[in-house]
This record gives sequence, structure tokens and C-alpha cells, in this order.
Amino acid sequence: MHFLAVPGVRALLTPGMLAVGDALADACAQRRFLCVLGDAGVGKTFAVRSVAHRLGGHLPLDFRAQPAPADLRACLHRELGLRGEPPADPGAADAWIRRALAQAPRIVVVEDADRLSASCFEYLRFLHDDTPGGLCVVLIAARRGERSLRAQRMLATRSAGWLHIPALTRDQIPQAVPVLHPLWQSVEPGDLQALDARLAGGALRRWAVLTHHTQRALAVTGAQTPDQRLLKAVADRIDGGPRP
Repeated sequence: MHFLAVPGVRALLTPGMLAVGDALADACAQRRFLCVLGDAGVGKTFAVRSVAHRLGGHLPLDFRAQPAPADLRACLHRELGLRGEPPADPGAADAWIRRALAQAPRIVVVEDADRLSASCFEYLRFLHDDTPGGLCVVLIAARRGERSLRAQRMLATRSAGWLHIPALTRDQIPQAVPVLHPLWQSVEPGDLQALDARLAGGALRRWAVLTHHTQRALAVTGAQTPDQRLLKAVADRIDGGPRP
């Protein structure tokens, strides 16, 4: 989740962030796979990347829509800081990657892991099994992608855990959202909960969108704080307003 690009938005120490911290520390110590699942916008990626960065050795793999093992090799070559272009020969490329992975503990992070092909999963299994002591690999997927990951038999014996990240509950909204951005501190708890029910569903990414549009509305109107009328106008702009 990349909501921190919105001016003034701050990271939250949510229950999901705390759960990722514990689970990833355990998977890193064991050098095993960790599967992190949850609906879009709940903060899976942000939490994993934040914790992985803190633990050290973070290797995020960003690739095209339908990656092949060659794409994973290219990403790892780049993230490991290996010199030059990846060797065209897979065996030579893997020799460089395996040598680098053996030098220090790493945390390989794969977003949208349910898009991976069987050959990509096999490649990750190969790297895990061929790295002395194992390799920590975090597979991030939407909740609907769990079936795809569960179908990978190799994960059954190589996973430290399966973690489900929930959205914020309606009761958590009045405490969490004012911490996310100061502009919400003057808004009544009931109004925050009504906005969440209408537009956000407990997803921090959606609250970042709400914050962005509310900031723009405040700048246009010259208001210092959002009132109910302004918030209704923002909500109508986002979802199109009431329908006949």
C-alpha cells in the first residue's frame, strides 16, 4: 500500500501491522515461507515491506503481469546488486543468485503471488531448498487468491504460517483515522463511521483516497476543517452520489 504519498498521512500501528511483525520475525528466523492474505487496501504490502525493511535483507520482487522464472531471476539479480546484466544462461544466473543469497539472510517479498505460474513457484522452492539454512519468502495475495496458494503443495511443508490481515472494524475507525491524518481529528466519530460504511469498509487505502479528496475540497472552499456538508460533497464525488 502506497498511501503515504498523500501529504500528511501517517503510518498506523494497526493490529495487522503487529501481526505481520510477529509472523515475519518468526518466518525470518526459520527461513521459511510466509503467506499474507487480505482484501485489497487493508495494508498487507505496506506492513510486510515496513517490517522486512526493519529486519534487513529486504528483496522486493516487482515484475510484469504474468511472470516467468526469467523475470524472477532478473528481479533478484537487480535487488541483490549483482553487477551488469543478468546472464542469458539460467544456470549461470542462478549460480550468481545462489552465491549472493548464501552470504546473508534475506527476505524475498512477492506481491500478487497468486498470479505466479507453477514454474515460478518451483523456482522459489528451488531457491529455498538450495540456500543453506533456507530462505524467507513472503507471498502476498488478496483473500480470493488463497485457493491458488493452497494448491501449491510445496508450501505445506515449507511455510511458517498463513496470516490473514483484516480490515479495520467500524469500532476502530474513530481511534485509527484521526491518527492517519490530522484533518480527521475534528470530525465526529459517528461521521467517520458513516463515511467508512459508505466508502472505505475499513481499508486504509480508501481512507487515503478520502483524505486526498477532502484536502482538495478544503483548499477550494478555504475551510479549515471538514463539516458534514463538505464531507457529503466529497463522498458524492467519489461514488457518484445517490442513485435513483
